[in-house]
Amino acid sequence: MNVIETSNLGKRYGGTWALRECTLAIPAGHVAALVGPNGAGKTTLLNLAVGLAEPAAGGVTVLGGLPAGSPAALDGIAFVAQDTPVYQNLSAADMLHLTRNLNRRFDQPYAQARLAELGIPPGRKAGRLSGGQRAQLALTLALARRPRLLVLDEPVAMLDPVARHDFMATVLTAAVDDGVSVVLSTHVLAELERVADYLILLSRGRVQVAGEVDDVLATHRLLTGPAAEADRYTERPVVHVRRAEAQAHLLVRAAADDPVPPGWEAHPVGLEELTLAYLREPGAAALPGPARGRDTQPSEVTR
Repeated sequence: MNVIETSNLGKRYGGTWALRECTLAIPAGHVAALVGPNGAGKTTLLNLAVGLAEPAAGGVTVLGGLPAGSPAALDGIAFVAQDTPVYQNLSAADMLHLTRNLNRRFDQPYAQARLAELGIPPGRKAGRLSGGQRAQLALTLALARRPRLLVLDEPVAMLDPVARHDFMATVLTAAVDDGVSVVLSTHVLAELERVADYLILLSRGRVQVAGEVDDVLATHRLLTGPAAEADRYTERPVVHVRRAEAQAHLLVRAAADDPVPPGWEAHPVGLEELTLAYLREPGAAALPGPARGRDTQPSEVTR
């Protein structure tokens, strides 16, 4: 089952396309990181998936084929937006009460126990909580709805390292213990290798990478060799080149058993290093075939 599936999806505001011709399939059972530079269309894609926006072209379904924004879809998805929105003048207890009344399913004992565990006073207004506490309150409200899919749009961007670690630890617990699928838009690349097992990378109007992290890393290698020979390497597509006076470092799309050119050495590549390479080379070609993810075609994202 795919938790989010799009077909030629597009969204524009006025004459500007925010998302165009995006075809993508994100399978269930993963913590999927959605990565890309500012303006790549990540928030637009997530807003379309959770029903906060209507597509201008194509279509999007969730949770195995439910129309995005339909009552059945909304019942199974929890969304935490970039600014972790909570009503500043309502207390944490009031936020639990409001969320319970607005949703068909809400686990009140879980939410109360979690706030107690986090040391968040139920009578304190949300506006007086720290940034990390507000983020945890928003996440608690989302998880207490017992969703099948948790969508997070840059939820840790403004948090300090400790608050960020605690927030992501909760997300991972929900994914492992409760079987919640997670789609996480993030700029915090250091978190990727710890939390994500699926990667979607949007850049310059194309899905550059989509697939399970282990598979993506297995199709990339870092080659180190003479700087003078860097421009002559043509055996496999080159994603990024970094040159020093004597040596060059090429991140290439290649399998572990592909032959290494004479005079060169091959090394495995980490997820953060691979992601940075694609972000630095936004014109890199989209991955061919299965490496893009099941049924995935290139997409165009213009904002």
